[in-house]
Amino acid sequence: MRRDCKRLMSTALVFVLCMTLGMTAFAAETTQSGDKKTENAEKKELTEEEKRMQEELDKAYKIPTESNAWEGWVKGPGTYGEAAIVMEVSTGAILYAKSIDSKQYPASITKILTALVALENGELSDEVTFSHDSVAFLQPGDSSVGLKEGNVISLEQALYAMLLASANEAAYAVGENVGRKAGYDYNWFIEQMNARVQQLGGVNSHFVNTNGLHDAQHYTCARDMALVGRELFNDLKFFEIVQTLEYKIPQSKVVEEHVFQQKHKMLRPEDSNYYKYAIGGKTGFTSDALSTLVTMAEKDGVQLVCVVLRTHGKNVYPDTTKLLEYGFKNFSKIDVTQQVQSENVKEAVPGDNYVILPKGAAFTDLDVEITPEEDLKDRATLTYTYRGNYVGSANVKLSESYIKAHTEAAKEPEIKENSGNKRENKKEKKEEIKEKNGIFKIPGISYLWKKLGISEKSKRDKYVLAAASALLIVLVTAFIVLLVRYRRLTRQLEEDEKAEEEKKAEDRVRFEGYF
Repeated sequence: MRRDCKRLMSTALVFVLCMTLGMTAFAAETTQSGDKKTENAEKKELTEEEKRMQEELDKAYKIPTESNAWEGWVKGPGTYGEAAIVMEVSTGAILYAKSIDSKQYPASITKILTALVALENGELSDEVTFSHDSVAFLQPGDSSVGLKEGNVISLEQALYAMLLASANEAAYAVGENVGRKAGYDYNWFIEQMNARVQQLGGVNSHFVNTNGLHDAQHYTCARDMALVGRELFNDLKFFEIVQTLEYKIPQSKVVEEHVFQQKHKMLRPEDSNYYKYAIGGKTGFTSDALSTLVTMAEKDGVQLVCVVLRTHGKNVYPDTTKLLEYGFKNFSKIDVTQQVQSENVKEAVPGDNYVILPKGAAFTDLDVEITPEEDLKDRATLTYTYRGNYVGSANVKLSESYIKAHTEAAKEPEIKENSGNKRENKKEKKEEIKEKNGIFKIPGISYLWKKLGISEKSKRDKYVLAAASALLIVLVTAFIVLLVRYRRLTRQLEEDEKAEEEKKAEDRVRFEGYF
């Protein structure tokens, strides 16, 4: 009995074990199959979108970086923006360049130029009244803080709304009201924006609005926006505004309360994109412009402006961080006043006299060009280049020896001209005679030159033309001679034929007499 029970128990255990193993295997197979199906489904679902985005990213990343080809320059990182620049502020030297002059849509980074013109032409206490035009253009999804027609705020408050929250209605109202205060209108303000960029050295920009909303005729380039950013380093109020994390327009009789935050993530300490050396900037995005970003940064006395345009994906902040780190790590700022040792220079004039050197370069490796100032005879600008690339400049007072040497050199042509240098005059006279008595005096050539209007040609050209003219005259003369001889020969033959006919006639008359 016990044996039967044991046998039964053993059989049951084996059965249970087999079932357990089978179920486990089935479950595992089912799970793997399900995982594969889920994986395949996800892969199938994301393939087209990922492929399209990856192609765009790869294309943007592969756009050549011009500065990487500069001799002796430190190679910079790749970016997913189609255009990018890093500019050092004190010198204006370009540290990184990728399609910096290509036309791009700026989107809302336009507003830093709007701020520059407004700060230069208005007062912070000026009233800004929101007209119908300043709010009527807004479309769903456009960046706004909800300011309405009839609201009245100060220019300072409007600038906070424009630069922190990127309020498009505030940007329009700023341009409209500053223009009106100047005695003109919104269009005048736009004209000032374009004129200001040109004054800064920009040559590839055209702005048609104050907010950056898309317009085919509203464009800029990385270099021009960097120049605007560089200029704003001179305005402390701008940095006070753009460094604010939260701002409130209080409620009043003419406006509701509005609270808004800083949009530039590199300026927000709690954000993963925070960059501790960033001190200002402006964001931008439209479907046509893609992501655009201007960022100002400062570290160890070096100030940089970084601009990235038409950035694909979520790479606008990582790209900017990489570019700023590249600038800070690979370049050093040198005070020229401590380096200038030249017999041509007396001393440096106080001011921004700096050069920015790439890693591995020394001040002695630089080439320098002296450009004297027109108004001040003892002043000049020293322009420094490193293997052909501009790296900075300095304003200096020239040494007495340099001034004396160049003053005498400038007078020397006058002395020669007034003294009537006999040797030079004699040489010129010989050349003149040679021209008059040489090939240039062949009959007919002077006439041809006069008719053809080629009297001002170089000496080499004159000889070539003279030879051609002479050949032409010879050919024409030969043709005329041949023509005359041909006519003479023809006339002689005609006379011979006539004489022969007369002789034949006489012979006929003579023979008729015999018959």
